[in-house]
Amino acid sequence: MSIFLMFSCQNKTAEEKSISDAEKRTADSLAQIKAAEEEVRKQPVKAADINLTKDLEYDKHTLEDSYAYEDTTRVFQWDKIKERLAAVENFQRMPHQYGVLQNHRNKNREAPLVKNWKRNAYKRVADSLGTERWQGVPLYATGQHDAPELYGRDGYLVIITKNDTTADMMEVEGISLPGKFDVPDRYVKVLGDTAVFDRVAIVDVTNQNIATFQKTDKGAWKVLSMNPATSGMHKPPFSTETPLGVYVVQEKKKKMMFLKDGTSTIQGFAPYATRFSNGGYIHGVPVNNPKGKIVEYSWSLGTVPRSHMCVRNASSHAEFVYNWTKTLSSLIIVIE
Repeated sequence: MSIFLMFSCQNKTAEEKSISDAEKRTADSLAQIKAAEEEVRKQPVKAADINLTKDLEYDKHTLEDSYAYEDTTRVFQWDKIKERLAAVENFQRMPHQYGVLQNHRNKNREAPLVKNWKRNAYKRVADSLGTERWQGVPLYATGQHDAPELYGRDGYLVIITKNDTTADMMEVEGISLPGKFDVPDRYVKVLGDTAVFDRVAIVDVTNQNIATFQKTDKGAWKVLSMNPATSGMHKPPFSTETPLGVYVVQEKKKKMMFLKDGTSTIQGFAPYATRFSNGGYIHGVPVNNPKGKIVEYSWSLGTVPRSHMCVRNASSHAEFVYNWTKTLSSLIIVIE
């Protein structure tokens, strides 16, 4: 009996060792797979890796990939669009704490005067790159806080690289404006490290069109809409170009009232307004009557820049953007 028990125990020990070895091999294999997947995830995405699939969720007033305008041909700049979407994926490859620069109507205090400034055609102070002090955010060279180097635009997405809660400065890395800068914390709304930017609207001021995109997987994006738009024009003192860059959706207004130029009189409204920078919104067709009805379309959409800074759309497309974007986690990218 004792011999049998000894043999049984020996068999059991051998079986346990075999199971333990198998479990270890499985664990090692899973660890290797996970490490390989992580390595792939860390690899930068190239524009050529971006796969766009048309799956229109908004299908009114849809434009073709290329289309006639007067005596020219306009296009959706897919190569440039893919570059921007690849960039959006790449800055999200690793966990970051994100922020958005904010100073709409100088609500966080007028920015100090930059070292090198000039007055522009609007008789307003601007930095060496043309960004205005009005509604601008002061960007200091790291560790040098005597005067800002540049102004950042309200709505710019940034990566927060240092956030010392005992100080009143944050170090941020620009996305629209390359480089690292110190910014007074009053001008930065912290979005945290859980923000995911997988909904992007891209406005093309050269071709006067807009398209919306939603990420479905690494390198894979759905095209949800392709529509005409009208951007801002350079016409001092009241109308300015829609600024280029990568912006965060900051707020929405179902009915945005606007004033008659140079007065405090309400002239009308624009429906379904989604704000991305300063007083720049994506919105529907303006109505020059505060109590008027929504107008769906205008002959001027997709023609030439003619707005004050905003991006005009067909009103139903503005409504789509209004409902589809998420405040503080969707991006508006303006290209030329």
